[in-house]
Amino acid sequence: MDIKDTARPLDGAGISGFLRSLPAKPLLLGLGEARHFVGELGELRNEIFRHLVEHEGYRSFAIESDCLMGLVVDDHITTGAGTLDDVMERGFSHGFGESPANRKLVRWMRAYNEEHDEKLRFFGFDGPLEYWAASPRQALTALHALLDGPLPCTLETLDTLLGPDDRWTNEATVMDPSQSIGQSAEAQQLRLIADDLVALLDTQAPRLSAEDRERAALYGRTAVGLLRYHHWMADTSPARIARLSGLRDAMMAANLRAVAEHGPALVFTHNLHLQRNKSLMSFGDQALEWWSAGAIAETHLGDRYAFLASALGTVGDDTPPSDTVEGLLSTLPWDHSLIDARRLAEAITEPAPRVSHDFAYFPLDPAQLDMIDGVVFLRQAVRLKKLG
Repeated sequence: MDIKDTARPLDGAGISGFLRSLPAKPLLLGLGEARHFVGELGELRNEIFRHLVEHEGYRSFAIESDCLMGLVVDDHITTGAGTLDDVMERGFSHGFGESPANRKLVRWMRAYNEEHDEKLRFFGFDGPLEYWAASPRQALTALHALLDGPLPCTLETLDTLLGPDDRWTNEATVMDPSQSIGQSAEAQQLRLIADDLVALLDTQAPRLSAEDRERAALYGRTAVGLLRYHHWMADTSPARIARLSGLRDAMMAANLRAVAEHGPALVFTHNLHLQRNKSLMSFGDQALEWWSAGAIAETHLGDRYAFLASALGTVGDDTPPSDTVEGLLSTLPWDHSLIDARRLAEAITEPAPRVSHDFAYFPLDPAQLDMIDGVVFLRQAVRLKKLG
């Protein structure tokens, strides 16, 4: 089979044709990044989302960014609250607010909502964490404020137990668990309080508006998830890093399931968070394994989950060897291509794994092609943000 027979140009017709080829219309369509901060991929993502909104009934966009900060963006695009500059500064984590493509996307979503009754929604679906984690203060106090008495504690008690936020956000805990307060008496009491607040939310759901129920559920998931993450930050066992990585992806997956309740959504995050196979990472002399957010989400959504992995040909001045997957795809006649990944796996035999000179680029794993629905391929990526 010629690899051209597995591919089509990446345009509106190609996107709609790909969706029609799936066994069911996905509630979550994941578009993965092989590398963060690729300008061309961000622009292409915007075009894909516009087509999905205008022709396929998509109404939600979710990105690998702090789920609580994402509320700032959602408020802006739905109500016009805040200036665009302020929203880009306060509404994104991980530096994603600096992305010109993200800025254009927010501006377009706001303009769309001004002209249409059926509103677009924006979601961050990462927890308020990286390898270290934020204080659970915002999530706990916001959930507390939405509930009616009798409550398990007062706001004053919460404030006392939480203490200064810098105790929670100490980045040194990444490598030194002894500096974490996650297993302190105060943290353990906060875990019990968070559990009681979430249980109380279920009993009071009928008195809350749909918007308040949605936000309270988000605050509850986030508070419980952060306190659990901090607890294991203080762990000293060899399984610590794998457990933390798995907990982060599990928090992502829980947020994605909530996004899916709003109907078809485009999800934009790293390929590694969307993949169906186990995540593997070497850490010193350890081989760490955990399941990604995509793999977890698929166990709940089945064929209503679909995954488009991105791949890049020439990355800056790094050109793929001709016998790698990216090298073979570079022979396609289009600058941007959409490939049926499972047919591609049948068409190519034993391609060499690519070793990229760009440490931030994660090449396609030839052995995992049959676990991807499609590949979005950019023959060249020049507009890269330097990392590290």
